[in-house]
Amino acid sequence: MTPPATPTAPRCWVLSEDKAGMVNQCLGLAEALGVEPVCKIVRIRAPWRHLPPPLWFRALAAPGPGSDPLAPPWPDLLIATGRASVALSIAVRRAGGGRTFTVQIQDPRVNPVRFDLVVVPEHDRCRGDNVMVTRGALHRVTPERLSAEGARLAPALAHLPRPLVAVLLGGSNRHYRFDPGDADRLGDQLAALHRTHGVGVVVTPSRRTDPQVLRMLAGRLPPEASVIWDGRGENPYFAYLALADYLLVTCDSVSMVSEAAATGRPVYVLGLRGGGRKFRAFHRNLERAGITRPFRGRLEHWEYTPLADTASVAAEVMRRLQSRGAS
Repeated sequence: MTPPATPTAPRCWVLSEDKAGMVNQCLGLAEALGVEPVCKIVRIRAPWRHLPPPLWFRALAAPGPGSDPLAPPWPDLLIATGRASVALSIAVRRAGGGRTFTVQIQDPRVNPVRFDLVVVPEHDRCRGDNVMVTRGALHRVTPERLSAEGARLAPALAHLPRPLVAVLLGGSNRHYRFDPGDADRLGDQLAALHRTHGVGVVVTPSRRTDPQVLRMLAGRLPPEASVIWDGRGENPYFAYLALADYLLVTCDSVSMVSEAAATGRPVYVLGLRGGGRKFRAFHRNLERAGITRPFRGRLEHWEYTPLADTASVAAEVMRRLQSRGAS
């Protein structure tokens, strides 16, 4: 009797520009599906980078120097996000004869029927039979990862007083401005919390954080009660999420707020100058749901159901893949 064939894991690509928030959304979904993806980072050259995705002729020729190759064998599963990936995702699906199951994260601004599944946050307007709506961004935060990372770094932070406040910093982008004046104000608020409540503070920056912001915070916070990651060594981001009693996140990053809201800990949003319709809608929706609150210099405790969008999307992808295999 011939033994049953052992199912093989699907060949998976993650396709995006080299932007941490985008790549992490794709990786988070791949990890939730239990697959080991091949990362395909693309840098789009002229004239394609100046054109909207529907006008991309010979799309697979668009990636320029420094891009990972997009060539056969085509993947069974493609997880993509960002404007630069839209026409490429469609082209890979076509080149594979429709055998590649394409998941497009974020509104592609083209007809969603060009993909097998489109995943958008509720503040995006894209809707359709193959569109799945989430509260926030997909991410790599899981209880297992938090437990492991928290245990790894807990001894190094054991000297800090409690409660522990983790500050997740973004930076200026095309929607918001985060300048030294904001850092000065935040530093004063954190120092006041230490004086009045004895809190410890850990700070982690992103690629967009101005180094001067970190210097100003360091000048305001007592060194015996704070740790500011300087970008050297292993990133403590997940460990800070795991160990913090309170989370403060700048409003410029949907991804960081979504990751913080996956912990179940109180999440405060740090306001910055600027904004946009999608950002305002995102923050308004989470605040109305009782998940986040604006930071006004004081700490309160509240409870909510942690966001679990990534697991929900993974379950839907699996259901559709199984349905396709059975048809």
